[in-house]
Amino acid sequence: MSISRTLISNATIINENRTFTGSVLLENELIKTIYESADSVDIQGDCAEVDATGLCLIPGVIDDQVHFREPGLTHKGDIYTESKAAVAGGVTTYMDMPNTKPPAVTLELLEDKFSLGAEKSFANYSFFMGASNDNLGELRKLDARSVCGVKLFMGSSTGNMLVDNEDTLSALFAEIPFLIAAHCEDEQTIQNNIAYYRAKLGDDIPIQYHPLIRSAEACYKSSSKAVELASKYDARLHILHLSTAKEMSLFDNNKPLREKRITAEVCVHHLWFSDKDYARYGNKIKWNPAIKTAADREALISAVNSNKIDIVATDHAPHLWQEKEGSVLQAASGGPLIQHSLSAMLQLAKEGYFTFEKVIEKMCHAPADLFRIDRRGYIREGYYADLVLVDMNKPYTVSKDNILYKCGWSPFEGATFDASVQTTWVNGQKVFDNGIVDENVRGKRLTFDV
Repeated sequence: MSISRTLISNATIINENRTFTGSVLLENELIKTIYESADSVDIQGDCAEVDATGLCLIPGVIDDQVHFREPGLTHKGDIYTESKAAVAGGVTTYMDMPNTKPPAVTLELLEDKFSLGAEKSFANYSFFMGASNDNLGELRKLDARSVCGVKLFMGSSTGNMLVDNEDTLSALFAEIPFLIAAHCEDEQTIQNNIAYYRAKLGDDIPIQYHPLIRSAEACYKSSSKAVELASKYDARLHILHLSTAKEMSLFDNNKPLREKRITAEVCVHHLWFSDKDYARYGNKIKWNPAIKTAADREALISAVNSNKIDIVATDHAPHLWQEKEGSVLQAASGGPLIQHSLSAMLQLAKEGYFTFEKVIEKMCHAPADLFRIDRRGYIREGYYADLVLVDMNKPYTVSKDNILYKCGWSPFEGATFDASVQTTWVNGQKVFDNGIVDENVRGKRLTFDV
């Protein structure tokens, strides 16, 4: 096999809490050599060169929570379209959720999704297996080296994967040796709130009541129960899309991430929006869990900076716009984010909420560490060459003309971001460059160190 080599030269490299000028040599799939500015760069033989002067080079973003809608829901998204949007946004690796049709609750159905990923995905991929009330036997068969984890809808689900059997919950936490990723909202609290506001307002409940229905109490009640079970059985628990200040009391920053048994995620929309934005954006920002108060947003930002929250993801969940219409009880929850997550977080950094190094830590390094992904998430010699060149001073405005999501809309439409993704490499292959996606590039199935 012929050797393919690329030198990315004179970049501003942001990696492992350092920012420095240097060059990176890619050889086939891997990072061969990292040169700092004072090092002599002498490459013998054929080597393509990319002049990155004035650009930032970062590891590819790893998004641990996406819904690419395949199989069964491909009218609103699929692995091909959404992974294309991902690489255009600097996301080189994703982990997809099991609530498709049919839901991925058996090994056979899970492997079907991996086959689709191999055929269609521009980015690297893994797929969670879903927990249900009756598939513990299937979960026991999982190989933790080849699957990212188990998804648990604990307390509430927008699909039909709610695990509400107490014996099953205890058995899951006691017997599953690998990571359990949990959606935590208490269903009974939500139903009580719906009944209260329905009696008060009728069926046509306005969007601003969404965070009162799917309340902070509903989140904390479920999250605290998950933490209690994980602590009791010493399970690996990862709580997804945290949205409240109160939940931050459940997490600590007293040990390195790789030693934590209980970990926390926040999504970009909970860091960007607050309940004050419902009046402007309406159902465009309707997610489960709901976007809550400005005080909750401030607490989440603080928890990212203090390392109580371990990673930042998207919960990318496209719907057709007509599915987002109607009152709170009718409109679908979720929205597309993966093409714009990195730009949005870099914008928050530019505005002083985070450092650029913290953004890279939480979107690139920490997901690799938390999930123990083999040789990804860092710019290190011998690691896979998943890399992104960003122009920090090339503003662009999100519009229907440049959105790649199959659903054709974004909650960020009209927003201008100061940073633009210029080039994305996946396993050493240039998959995105100045607006063009290489249709021939495909990502790889993730493997995990256990």
